[in-house]
Amino acid sequence: MAETPIQFLDGGLGTSLEDKYNVHFTEAMPLWSSHLLLSDHDTLKSCQRDFAEVPVDILLTATYQVSVEGFQRTQTDSFPRGVSPDDIPPFIDAAVSIVEQIKRPATQIALSLGPYGAMMRPSQEYSGAYDDEHNSVDKLLRWHADRMRLFTHTPRLNSRVDFLAFETVPRLDEIVAIRKLTMMLGSESPADAVADPLGRMRYWISCVFPGTGQALPDGSSVGQVVRALLSLEHSGNPPWGIGINCTKIERLPQLVKAYEESVRLLEEKGQLQSWPSLLLYPDGTNGEVYDTASKTWKHPTGLKQIAEGSSWEEQLNDVVTKARSRGCWSSIVVGGCCKATHEDISRLRAQVTRHTSVEYALHPPTGA
Repeated sequence: MAETPIQFLDGGLGTSLEDKYNVHFTEAMPLWSSHLLLSDHDTLKSCQRDFAEVPVDILLTATYQVSVEGFQRTQTDSFPRGVSPDDIPPFIDAAVSIVEQIKRPATQIALSLGPYGAMMRPSQEYSGAYDDEHNSVDKLLRWHADRMRLFTHTPRLNSRVDFLAFETVPRLDEIVAIRKLTMMLGSESPADAVADPLGRMRYWISCVFPGTGQALPDGSSVGQVVRALLSLEHSGNPPWGIGINCTKIERLPQLVKAYEESVRLLEEKGQLQSWPSLLLYPDGTNGEVYDTASKTWKHPTGLKQIAEGSSWEEQLNDVVTKARSRGCWSSIVVGGCCKATHEDISRLRAQVTRHTSVEYALHPPTGA
């Protein structure tokens, strides 16, 4: 049996902008890293180039927090009353163009799409505590469809981007809403289509598990999550990949096994089209926890900085190696989320290539 291909993803863009490039995000910057699409293309390009030169196989665009609401709350000298929906598409175009300019020829581009909670203030992707106007499948479907319409006016987006990346999803109803959205995207009916060319694009959905148990912030179990992610009852267009991001690395071993058990159960019940790719991009933190109010990373009271044991890249390589040995997934994509630097991704790549005879989907090892 052929070994499972491994691809490498980039790391934490916003935290890298803060930690290396001294970008200070404030309440006046609700778009977070996407704010640089308005203010500082050069710094954004330099930060993303750091990851591109690792090299990685997939680069995410700086669009995670793009939303009508986020742009409307963004006031600059050029847009003193906020940015209107009609003025947003050029900034999306810039996000894609920046990645096109700095990527290696074989590197693929993923359009980063955060959950509704990433738009809220304070952000709620770790809690899933949404307001009453966004607390059901239908309400969240409307929000995601409205947000997706922002991208329909970006020139040739379907030929420039390889993946839609729905990330850090904290709620079961939002997973189902995204699945329904992808059906709308690919609909043959003009009445249903939101952005028809994007409907033929591969997509992934990655969830966040910030607690100590194996549950989403809304309390949904891994079994419920995987069923919502993959079951044909929600959509005939299952995702290319499913994953876990923005989650502490020590949580991954058991979560990945639970994912596999749940996918296997769907397979046994005849509710699975095929095994998807697995995406793993945990936080690169050293014990820190993100404070949504202060927008800073803090060590919890009484928790000493982790200084012993395996390194971040060694732990992640161990998870990838074991998942690969079980031979379930069509491919594995591995990278980092918040606090994962380009140096971390470079060490991760070296660690994986050193211990595994990787079938590279795109890039050979550096120096090969």
